Amino acid sequence: MSEYQYYEFQAIDRPLTACEMDELRSYSSRARITATSFVNEYSWGNFKGTEDAWMEKYFDAFLYLANWGTHIVKLRLPARLLDLETASEYCGESASVRAKNGNIILTFGSEDEEGGGWVDEDEAEGELSSFISVRSELARGDLRALYLGWLLCAQNGELEDDEIEPAVPAGLGQLSASLNGFAEFLRIDTDLIDAAAAASPPLIETEPGPGKVRAWLAKLPVTDKDDVLTRLMMGNDAALGSELVQRMRRGRESAGDQGGAAAERRTVAALLRASEQAAEERKRIAAEKAGREKAERERAAARARATHLEQLAGKEPALWKKVDSLIATKQPKSYEQAMELLADLRDLAARKDELGFRRHVESLRIAHGRKPTLIARLDKAGL
Repeated sequence: MSEYQYYEFQAIDRPLTACEMDELRSYSSRARITATSFVNEYSWGNFKGTEDAWMEKYFDAFLYLANWGTHIVKLRLPARLLDLETASEYCGESASVRAKNGNIILTFGSEDEEGGGWVDEDEAEGELSSFISVRSELARGDLRALYLGWLLCAQNGELEDDEIEPAVPAGLGQLSASLNGFAEFLRIDTDLIDAAAAASPPLIETEPGPGKVRAWLAKLPVTDKDDVLTRLMMGNDAALGSELVQRMRRGRESAGDQGGAAAERRTVAALLRASEQAAEERKRIAAEKAGREKAERERAAARARATHLEQLAGKEPALWKKVDSLIATKQPKSYEQAMELLADLRDLAARKDELGFRRHVESLRIAHGRKPTLIARLDKAGL
C-alpha cells in the first residue's frame, strides 16, 4: 500500500493576506491555497512547513490524517474565550493545550496501532468541515470537546486509575453532529462516552434567546455598551459575539439561573469499568435482538417451505419424471435443479413414504453410477 498523508488548515477569524498566501506558496507548488485555507496531499515526500508555527501565525483549525493510522486535530481560539487553566484540567498526552501570542491552541491526536488502512481521498478533504463548528462551540463556552479529549486520554491509558475526572459539561448525551464527527475522527469509544454521559445534565438551551439577550444587554453599564458598539463598528473582532455569549452565561450562572447540584465526580477506573459494562450490555442486547430476528426468519422460512410443499403434494410422479429428464441432460445447471426437486420429494416423503423415496434414490444412483458429477452432488445433498 502506498503512503498517503493529508493536511488541511483553515483560517476562520480573519482571511489570509496576499503576502501570507505567497509565504505559504513557497512551501508547496501543488497545494490548494485560498484566502481561508491550505490543503495538500502527499503520496511521497513530506510537509515542509511546521504545523504548530502555522497555527500560531496563520490558521485557526488544522486536520491531519495518514493511512498508517495517525489522526490529528488542532484548534486555535483567542485566550479571552478559553481560559488556559480550565483547558489544562482536561488535558493529557492525546489532548494538550498551550498558550501563544494571545491564543489558546488545542491539539488532539489519535493513533491506530493496527494502521489506518485505506483512506478515501474525497472523504479526507471534507473531514475538517464536518466538525469545524466544534471550535465555535468551544468559543461560546461549550466544553464538551475538551471533555471528549480527556476521555481520549483515559481510553489510551495515559491517566492514573484513581485520577478524578474534570467537571462534566452538560449535554454529553446530546452531542451535536460536529461533536459526533470529532469523536469519531479521534476514535473515542462510544461506550465510554455513554458511560460519562450518565453524569452529564441535559443540554436544555444551547443559545440564549432574543428576549434574554435584550434583558441582559439592558443591565449592562453604559461604558460596557459603548465598548461593545465600538468594537462592533470597527469590524475587526470576529470573537466579539462569542465573548458576549460567554459573559452573559457567566452572569446567569453566578446569579443561580442554571440551578441543580453538581454531580459527584468519578475516577478514571470507575469510568472505564462503566464503559466495559455498557459494552457488555450493548452486546447482550444486540445478541438477543439478532437471536429473535434469526428465529423469526427461520419461522418465516418454515412457513414458506410448508406452503411450497403443500402446493407440490400429490404431484410426486410428475416430479420424479422431471428429475429423470433433468439428469438426462448431463448439464451442471440441470443437475442443480434436479437436486432441488429431490429435496422437495424427500420432504414430501417424510410425511408418508420415506422408504419409497430411499428406494427411488437408490435406483437413481445405480442407474447413473458412471456419472461422478451427479453422484458427488447426491452425496453433498445427503441423498
